[in-house]
Amino acid sequence: MEKKEEKKFCFLRKQVKWENLYFYQKAVTLYQLSYIFAHRYFVTGDRTRDQLIQAARSGKQNIVEGSADGVTSMELEVKLLNVARSSIKEAREDFEDYLTAHQLPKWTTSHPRYDGMLTFCRQHNKWEEYESVVNKLNDEEMANLGLTLCHMIDKMMTTYQNKLEEEFVTEGGIKERMTAARLGYRTNQKDEITRLQAELDQLKKENALLKNTNRKQ
Repeated sequence: MEKKEEKKFCFLRKQVKWENLYFYQKAVTLYQLSYIFAHRYFVTGDRTRDQLIQAARSGKQNIVEGSADGVTSMELEVKLLNVARSSIKEAREDFEDYLTAHQLPKWTTSHPRYDGMLTFCRQHNKWEEYESVVNKLNDEEMANLGLTLCHMIDKMMTTYQNKLEEEFVTEGGIKERMTAARLGYRTNQKDEITRLQAELDQLKKENALLKNTNRKQ
């Protein structure tokens, strides 16, 4: 009788490679853009300068921490991703305030350059793809680019978090996974005992048959 292959259970989630997440790559780009923008257009001592940089940095850092902690706690991952989204929204407010304070237009669908900027942001994620372009932009262009990135990151993170919620509903958190792993272990043990008992019963039958054969001889 062939031995049944044991099913392996794991209550730890697989580590997500945050470097490959498009919204993380865009968050890194947003941070680099914000850093350059803040130092170029805000004077030293302006609180908004530091706030914008810290907000953008907090966005990307909490994505990293959330993805790392998600191995053991999906709840903590979701909370940290929410912090990241809040930070991204804070950066968005700073860009919007700058445009308003300096009487610069916020690009919308009716703006002649809106579609081109949107297409570029959709097709590019990493800072290396933005760097040469950003260095040629003025404050209006940089602020609107920052706004577009903020909106995209938030939308992408919302979709990602919805998937996490679906995963939590179907698979549960670490407590549920640990319980499933324990139950799986017990099930495997029970199956193994049943298999061994069946083999023992078969051997007893074969042994009895041999005894009867020897007596007849």
